[in-house]
Amino acid sequence: MKVILFGATGMVGAGVLRQCLADDRVESVLVVGRNSSGVTHPKLEEIRHTDFLDYTAIQPRLAGRDACFFCLGVSSAGMGEAKYRRLTFDLTIAAAQAVLAVNPLLTFCYVSGTGTDSTERRRSMWARVKGATENALLRMPFKAAFMFRPGFIQPLDGIRSKTRLYQAFYTVTGPLYPVLRRLAPGLVTTTTAVGRAMIRVAAEGYSKPILETTDINALGEVP
Repeated sequence: MKVILFGATGMVGAGVLRQCLADDRVESVLVVGRNSSGVTHPKLEEIRHTDFLDYTAIQPRLAGRDACFFCLGVSSAGMGEAKYRRLTFDLTIAAAQAVLAVNPLLTFCYVSGTGTDSTERRRSMWARVKGATENALLRMPFKAAFMFRPGFIQPLDGIRSKTRLYQAFYTVTGPLYPVLRRLAPGLVTTTTAVGRAMIRVAAEGYSKPILETTDINALGEVP
C-alpha cells in the first residue's frame, strides 16, 4: 500500500508512522504536516504544508495512494465550540476532500475517540463535533472509511506526548498498563495497536465502519 499520513508529529500519528515503516504491506508513506516528523527512512516522503484548509498547491502530490491515516486532533479543553469545530470538523473534511479528489479508490481511517456521539445531539460538545466529523466522512464516496474510537492510549517505543501534563500522566501509568488492560480491556490500548490495526483494516477491510477499543486491540494483536 501507498499511504498518506496526517499528524505524524503527534503521539498517535508517531505510533502509526512507526508501524507503517516496519510493515512490509506498506510500500511508502507520504507525511503531510507543518513540521518534519524527524524520521528518516527509505519509505518516507514528507510534504511541509501550513494551510490545512486548502490543499490546492500540493494536491497533485497526494495522488496515487491507497490509504489515508488521519491522526490530527486537538483537545477541546478550554475551547469554544466554533473554534473546536473548525479545528476538528472543517480541517478533517478539507483533507478528506483533497485526498478523495485524486484517489477515488482510497481507504480513509480517522482517529476519533471513545464516547463520540453519532447522533450529534448530546450535551458534550467534543462528542457532537467528533460525531458530525465521523458522519460526514462515512457519507463520502471512499472505497471504504473507518472510524477509530480508542479510549486511553498508552504510548510505546519511546513515543511521547507533546503536552507535558499528558506525558507526565503516561509516565506514571505506564507500569500500570498491564493491570489496566486486565481490568478494563475495552478502554485501554497502545500506539502500537492503533498503528497495526489501521494498516490491517486498510489492507483487509473490516466488518463494520466504527471500531471501538476492543476492535482495535483485536486487530492490533495486543499481547
